Amino acid sequence: MSQVCAEIHHLFQQLPQFEFPFNVKQIPQNGIYVLFESGEFAHATNRIVRIGTHTGKNQLRSRLEQHFLRENKDRSIFRKNIGRAILNRNKDSFLTQWEIDLTSKKARVRFAKTIDRDKLVEIERKVTEYLQAKFHFVVFRVDDKDARLQLESRIISTISLCDECRPSTNWLGLHSPKARIRESGLWLVNELYGQPLTTNDLEHLKALLS
Repeated sequence: MSQVCAEIHHLFQQLPQFEFPFNVKQIPQNGIYVLFESGEFAHATNRIVRIGTHTGKNQLRSRLEQHFLRENKDRSIFRKNIGRAILNRNKDSFLTQWEIDLTSKKARVRFAKTIDRDKLVEIERKVTEYLQAKFHFVVFRVDDKDARLQLESRIISTISLCDECRPSTNWLGLHSPKARIRESGLWLVNELYGQPLTTNDLEHLKALLS
């Protein structure tokens, strides 16, 4: 597994890398993104810390904006997990409020007097600052939805099953209240430890990236 994982790490390093600010027009409309985080290394290169995609048609650009630009943790589980780790590291009781999903009007009305709005804005800003300062990413085009989802899942499993892909002792994710994030070293809780990339998958991936 470590050999395949090393190979995909180095394949992704050869792609154009994006950091903030970036030109959204250079991002394909459909595809998969691969994230790297400052201070994290594996296989003698930058360690992959998250792989993601989208389900809606032509939504890759929007998905990346939800993660990195739009300050709404209920529209991005990635943002929510970064905030969880920051709050848990600081032993901040606001974590309980951070967990509340305010997407629906019913929820917003119900919790209107419960949520500390100023604190919510403060933590959203801290999450944005961390994301924009610490992460860079690559993307590659995959137009078919089913193919995207399967490839995303198998890349995630390949990395989570690799013994050499371990987080540094300073990795923020080690403060996550989510055990699967701490244990996997990835900002993910789903698709871990499933079917890894097959030989055919790897060849297909190389063709996509060429």
